[in-house]
Amino acid sequence: MVITNSIKSLRFLVIFIACLMVGPAFGQLNQIDYNVPKEYEIGEVKVEGANYSDENAIINLSGLRVGDRITLPGEKISEAVRKLWKLKLFTNVKIIKSREVGDVVFILIQIEERPRLSKFTYTGVKKMYHDDLDGALEPFLIKGSSVTTNTKQNSINAIKKYFIEKGFLDVSVNVNEKEDNPKLNTISLEFEITRNEKVKIETISFSGNTNVKDKKLRKQMKNTKHKKRLFAKSRLVKKELEEDKAAIITFYNKIGYRDAKIIKDSVWRNEDGYLQLHLDVQEGGQYYFRNITWKGNTIHDDKRLTALLGIQKGDVYNLELLETRLRFSPDGRDVSTLYLDDGYLFFRVDPIEIAISNDSIDIEMRMVEGPKATIDKVVIQGNTITHEHVIRRELWTKPGAKFSRSDLIRSQRQIIGLGYFDPEKLGMNTPVNPERGTVDIEYVVEERPSDQLELSAGWGGFSGVIGTLGFQFNNFSLRNILNKKAWRPLPKGDGQKLSLRAQTNSRFYQSYNFSFSEPWLGGKKPNSFTLGGFYTRFDRTLYSQGVLTIGRGFVGLGSQLKWPDNNFISNTTINIENIQLENYGFGGFRFEGQNVTDGNYNNFSLKQVIARSTVFEPTFPRSGSKISLTMQFTPPYSLFRKNKDYDNLDIQDRFRWLEYHKWRLDAEWYATLVGKLVFKASAKMGLLGFYNRDVGLSPFERFELGGDGLSNQSIGITGRDILALRGYETTDIEPNNEGGGTLFNKFSVELRYPLSLQENSTIFVLGFLDGGNSWIGGENYNPFDLKRSAGIGLRVFLPMFGLLGFDYGFGFDKPGLIATGAKWGEFGKFSIILGFEPD
Repeated sequence: MVITNSIKSLRFLVIFIACLMVGPAFGQLNQIDYNVPKEYEIGEVKVEGANYSDENAIINLSGLRVGDRITLPGEKISEAVRKLWKLKLFTNVKIIKSREVGDVVFILIQIEERPRLSKFTYTGVKKMYHDDLDGALEPFLIKGSSVTTNTKQNSINAIKKYFIEKGFLDVSVNVNEKEDNPKLNTISLEFEITRNEKVKIETISFSGNTNVKDKKLRKQMKNTKHKKRLFAKSRLVKKELEEDKAAIITFYNKIGYRDAKIIKDSVWRNEDGYLQLHLDVQEGGQYYFRNITWKGNTIHDDKRLTALLGIQKGDVYNLELLETRLRFSPDGRDVSTLYLDDGYLFFRVDPIEIAISNDSIDIEMRMVEGPKATIDKVVIQGNTITHEHVIRRELWTKPGAKFSRSDLIRSQRQIIGLGYFDPEKLGMNTPVNPERGTVDIEYVVEERPSDQLELSAGWGGFSGVIGTLGFQFNNFSLRNILNKKAWRPLPKGDGQKLSLRAQTNSRFYQSYNFSFSEPWLGGKKPNSFTLGGFYTRFDRTLYSQGVLTIGRGFVGLGSQLKWPDNNFISNTTINIENIQLENYGFGGFRFEGQNVTDGNYNNFSLKQVIARSTVFEPTFPRSGSKISLTMQFTPPYSLFRKNKDYDNLDIQDRFRWLEYHKWRLDAEWYATLVGKLVFKASAKMGLLGFYNRDVGLSPFERFELGGDGLSNQSIGITGRDILALRGYETTDIEPNNEGGGTLFNKFSVELRYPLSLQENSTIFVLGFLDGGNSWIGGENYNPFDLKRSAGIGLRVFLPMFGLLGFDYGFGFDKPGLIATGAKWGEFGKFSIILGFEPD
């Protein structure tokens, strides 16, 4: 009896364990004999409990389909349950047999849905962090998705990581789950964030560095700083620390320590809560270059390659310098450029260390010169406004020509120089076909706004209506002006420039300007054509200061030169100008101590400009130079004048037709010092001379320094060249009070740093040192007598509105203020720049 009961109990236990093992795998199945598996045909599959989920999607994802043959119990049910659990959308999944008819089974999938996320919020931190936190949680939290324990934990970790990278190592995060809408089964999450104080690095120390000082090593760490550094962010981010450790090793490699490595780093917190960072360095020995040999070169001999490499026996071993001289040097002094400019696109060189003896290393340059590559296709993509021929005519890479790296770089600069495309997003691809020995060139551009609008209006009370309306279309299309479909809102895409501007101060001032330029006259060569004119009238009769009227027309032709190199251009312009003075005493025109207030003066001149430019980023140049020589001549009328008794001629008769020769030399140079920091240096000088001493110096066309140069928006609009000198008023420069100088010098240096280089705005700050002065007559010229100033500035370039700038400069050389003991604030001057940089 006992044995029988034991057997029955054992059998019951086995069945019970089997149920526990099989049951969770595939839910519950009604009326199934687990000892006798049976094959069925699925007659129906239904879902129960899917209030917010798609029933058909659940059935499809389960893999159970009507008409399939399955065995109950069997693996297919278990697999279906696993698939549905894997979705992480449900808190419970059961698959049961609702009924059977013969060998046909009807299956019911029972589910309990997880709550869905409706929203998530933050507490404990300012709103400025919310957008960044949303981005950090984007991979984990999606509105409408289910919320699991893992989801919440991953979100907490992402928030912690975000703040830890900002130096908040003690940040804590809690998440509260709140029922949002029971009917929709939705919840909201609230993240309680406590940042606590930032944990800064108090000290960064080193050991093992016997040849390099700690300070020098800390300088290599661009991301990880200690709190003693002024204005430096002190925080510890693991990824940034690894980058800084690599930078330290790179520095060691540059000075010959090729085996240098960081053995370990240690981080701990002191009793004050600050971090202590210690790096243990193993420097190794310092190495030097010994013998450098070449192998595989047939086109250029060893002597030429060694000279180009520029590394001598005994130089400190610098692998980075070696790679630069082999692969790519900004100045073009590298072996690869020598071959790539000659079409050897498949060229390869590998430096191999073949011997190491004590502190000396022998290098063998193993080369594969390969065949020359020919350009097959030149493809341009992304130009949605600019017509393709406008871009293609700027390219130096032509189909059928041999490949040249220099031509590729020059083409890139030419495209940037157009000003129609975002320089940060310009892409170049060079897919090669080794079998055919060809390469395709692909230029990928992204258009950016290039037109400019100037609009202002107001009521000046007694003056009446004042306002300015100006348009500058930098990518105009004259040939499509009659094509209605091309007006979007104006015909664009041919690279022409059209400028229209009107300005009025009602009673006192009116100005109208027009100019048009075609950079490729005829479409075959870069010969430019420019046509323009302006009319300006100053009326100060209400102040008994008369009227000044100036009208000018000009036409110019320019061309690109091939000698001395193809960066030179020539531009020739013919100007005709009329200046009328009617008792106008406000202009400051003077001749030999006399005010020039009346008369009708004509100015017919020929202007010749020879310029060279390697600056291809117009809004924020980072490299290159510009130099230009401008010569302006009038005919020598005095040679043909019958009445040469100039002592008895009044000023109007003497200068009815102005005669002079005028010279300007302008130079600018840009270089990137480190990172985005750019250095600019410029020098400008000018001379106004005469043909005939008896006629004397013209009262017009002189040089005026000082002020912000705003009058220079239309050079010559007041009969002179106005050059900005930051920190000074025009009255601070003595020759300006005598009608302007006939000679001038101006020198300037700037440090520039960009805050934004986006396509919709270019913003940078600058610090400057200026020096300049002007003189009347060569006998008074003193190149060392300069008015000095220093200050800071800001430039904002918006594609639609052009340049907006502010400068604040201190003028150091103001004798009047110095004599009166003026305060420092009186030496400063605030200037505004509109449209473009003044001279």
